[in-house]
Amino acid sequence: MSESLKVLLVSAEAFPFAKVGGLADVAGSLPKPLKERGVDIRVMLPLYDKIDREAYGIAFSGVEFPVDMAGEAVPARLFCGKFPNEDIPAYFIECPQFFGRPGIYTDPATGEAYPDDAERFVFFSKAVPEALARLGWEPQVVHANDYQTALVPAIYKHRLPEKRVASLFSIHNLAYQGRFEPELLDYIGWGREHFYPMGPFEFFGKINLMKIGIVSSDIINTVSPTYAVEIQSDPEFGHGLEGVLRSLSDRLFGVLNGIDQTVWNPKVDRDIPYNFDSEDLSGKRMCKAALLKELGLPEDRLDKPILATISRLADQKGFDLLIPIMQNIIDRDATFVLLGTGQKEYERAFTELTVKFPKNVAAVIGFKGALSHLIEAGADMFLMPSRYEPCGLNQMYSMAYGTIPIVRKTGGLADTVTPADLLTDTGTGFVFEEYSKEAFLSAIERALRAYKDERGWRRLQQRAMAFDSSWGKSADKYIELYKMAISRVGR
Repeated sequence: MSESLKVLLVSAEAFPFAKVGGLADVAGSLPKPLKERGVDIRVMLPLYDKIDREAYGIAFSGVEFPVDMAGEAVPARLFCGKFPNEDIPAYFIECPQFFGRPGIYTDPATGEAYPDDAERFVFFSKAVPEALARLGWEPQVVHANDYQTALVPAIYKHRLPEKRVASLFSIHNLAYQGRFEPELLDYIGWGREHFYPMGPFEFFGKINLMKIGIVSSDIINTVSPTYAVEIQSDPEFGHGLEGVLRSLSDRLFGVLNGIDQTVWNPKVDRDIPYNFDSEDLSGKRMCKAALLKELGLPEDRLDKPILATISRLADQKGFDLLIPIMQNIIDRDATFVLLGTGQKEYERAFTELTVKFPKNVAAVIGFKGALSHLIEAGADMFLMPSRYEPCGLNQMYSMAYGTIPIVRKTGGLADTVTPADLLTDTGTGFVFEEYSKEAFLSAIERALRAYKDERGWRRLQQRAMAFDSSWGKSADKYIELYKMAISRVGR
């Protein structure tokens, strides 16, 4: 059946066109294995100002149409392109009023979310079926992702039921739900009669776009099996929606993300100066030397362990555990490297640490794609002390590069990293459970002790690099979910 499946993946971001976080990696990586399995997969996202139209051959399709936004006809235009080196169509909705800005979700000048984000993504969601109708191509399944596109399944279910388009809704991070004032209904185009306690459009007096996507979709999935259990059973992970998710448990699944091994593979990676594989790790040591030079760290750190993190600087990611133990890391003669941007207090804290410990700490505030590859290749260990982690990709990138992850046992981290034991030659990383700086530091200390065992550490690296993080199994599972969604249309 996959040969006849027609699927539109709708996302607020997709690599390489526009990227903020892991959602872009998934939306950019999943289509390829689906295409290889015979799925007619296409992707649609907003045409942000920062997208390089010329580089990706993005051209106006000739299709333009108005989208009603609370009585105002806002013009939209459909642009078409393809993924680089792939015969996978990519569609873009142009609207200078909403997307002609320097940032995707936040204003770079302030670091704050755009105040009209609700209207921006309601506009995009409403534009999707309008564009498809004029394009002349109708999917069997629309695959929506996170709250920014959660309205798309609701439109097909409630406004366009005659089209019988099935829907799969993927939850990448339940913490970001898109909660807005009830006045948003005017832009959505639903009457206020739909806003009533416990109804699909009401959530503690607010509109909750994530909830709308969940209750309107034929099938729901999240991005790891453990996270699928956590969000139903624990308010800390469910963020108020755990009851709703439990009531729909028969259609909720967990599918672990994969990584694009044409991009994240030390054997062929063009963004690192020396390639390597599990049989010959000499290139990794040379990448470590190159990383030290790139960041202005002393050459004599080459034989000392480098701990790294590449992350959005947010509470979720466990920085409240990391910053208090930085002195302990320095005291153990380790080097720490960070690449990321986010909450200003964390940006300031890491900047101050580079001044205080210039020989041991390097922090690059921002995002640089090539540098992220060099860090993965050159570091010895990768820190992910997340409070919660729906899937996580960096632990899989790290393992692919022989960089040993130190992670908290939660979500996708629990599903991908197994506790290392050098005596029994088992495991792929160092794991702690309790969310505390003491438990985190204990895991780091275990890793630092293991690092001194050169042969044991090399075998650990080889086990980590052997972990199968490809998209193959996940793509097969998504095809199953698409078929299940089709079978549920109209129920």
